[in-house]
Amino acid sequence: MAELLLKTVTRTQGNNAALKDGRVKPDGCALAFEDVPVLIDGFRRMVRGLEFDVSEMALTTYVCARAHGKRFTALPIFLVRAFHHGAILVNTELDIRHPKDLEGRKVGVNRGWTVTTGLWARSVLQHQYGVDLTKITWVLSGDEHVAEYRLPGYVQPIEKGRKMAEMVASGELAGAIGVEVGVPHVQPLIADAAQAGLDALRDHGHYPINHLVVVKDEVLAAHPGVARAVFDAFAQSKRLYVEALRAGGIAAPTAVDEMHRQVMAITGADPLPYGIEPNRRMLETALSSAVEQGIVDRAPALEELFAPGTHALVA
Repeated sequence: MAELLLKTVTRTQGNNAALKDGRVKPDGCALAFEDVPVLIDGFRRMVRGLEFDVSEMALTTYVCARAHGKRFTALPIFLVRAFHHGAILVNTELDIRHPKDLEGRKVGVNRGWTVTTGLWARSVLQHQYGVDLTKITWVLSGDEHVAEYRLPGYVQPIEKGRKMAEMVASGELAGAIGVEVGVPHVQPLIADAAQAGLDALRDHGHYPINHLVVVKDEVLAAHPGVARAVFDAFAQSKRLYVEALRAGGIAAPTAVDEMHRQVMAITGADPLPYGIEPNRRMLETALSSAVEQGIVDRAPALEELFAPGTHALVA
């Protein structure tokens, strides 16, 4: 019998490099990697066309997609984590001294409302700095991967032909999340944002999840062993990466590698745990924020979001 070949998209990074270069292979199937230069294009193709059997996907995109009946299910493989305190830029000529000074103003969001960086950055504003998100008019530079999604009333699309970076630089927008502006008077809202992220980790265990892995439902139904096989392969690849991080064995570490190393120094643990249980707190926080921000109507039980047979897996 021919080996099951799974069309797969995932960006090459430290924790899945051994999968991409063939050092690690899943049992009973093979991952046929497709190169998608702009990874978010892969998310959209999966959400709108189910083009892949296995796909990396942004957490909030997945939660929104599931709420709208998209036919894929996650595995508790959390490929990307990041701090988002530095994602919020403001025009310093507008006398914005505290995050709450954004209330009553217009603030941009790169791409769509359901983008995960936006979710986490707004959650930081709300829960760490007391900002009422509904008192801001949010302006989006793009549309949503999930076409059926409808925006909250305090969120609006950018005017056609306008550029968000220019609107922030001119002061028409007070600031923006996830936008590169490149002028001296546009600066991060939160001073020493990198340290603020590490402090949030140290004080509250806050290390947000950005991306996970999904598998097409028809593949899971036809091949029940695929979920475990794919999880185990991603987990083994990640173990090799974490071992190299601990041993100082990465020749040219990236900024992401350095951040994971700082997280390990603070927690003494694997910075990229896989599995529901070790990530329950961050996942529940994300779901709670998704409800608060009008991305979904209700927070599902975590087990509803992940494939049967993976609920107890930890790596």
